[in-house]
Amino acid sequence: MARKPEGDKRRQILEGAVAVFAQKGYFTARVSDIAGSAGVADGTIYLYFKNKEDIIVSLFADVLERHLARAKEEIEGARTPRRKLLAIARHHLAALSERRDVAILFQTELRQSTLMSRLSSKELRSYFELLSKVIEEGQGTGAFRPELPRSLVVQSFFGALDELVTSWILSPTHYNLVDLAEPVTDLFLGGLDARPKRPRTKRLAKSGDRK
Repeated sequence: MARKPEGDKRRQILEGAVAVFAQKGYFTARVSDIAGSAGVADGTIYLYFKNKEDIIVSLFADVLERHLARAKEEIEGARTPRRKLLAIARHHLAALSERRDVAILFQTELRQSTLMSRLSSKELRSYFELLSKVIEEGQGTGAFRPELPRSLVVQSFFGALDELVTSWILSPTHYNLVDLAEPVTDLFLGGLDARPKRPRTKRLAKSGDRK
């Protein structure tokens, strides 16, 4: 029997980990459970991963890497910052909706541990840098409001997409998550476009003026 390539063995372990995490939860799952699910010896796990934390971080990194690669490819052919932002939204939602079990793992298990700090300092950095460049381009060309702090815009857009994924996994109904990419981008850009500022509504000076 031909020996499986090393990449296949690693993928086999990651797939086994998804099944175990989905059934038992990240915190109660053991490395031996993952090995059993993947059909490998316990010691084989440590040839590819340092520990259980390294496995879940690698899962996240793999999904994010594929998402970023596809988004960057589409962005290269996009002519406007809006189209680039839409491409990022589409691939963000597509990456997590491809596997509901993986999305549940990311949106629930990861939020309950210190893992997010490790992910935020490494895997998410490239994603935020990509978003930041698109926002910077839009502000530089006048398509987006230049006075808004770029970091705030990046965090807000990511947060909007993140919340859509959470709502999707919690919803009792089934729908195509990627279909929301354009509506959420349009909604978000309603606060980014370069229309003249409207004067703020003045508060009434006297409480007696209020009806």
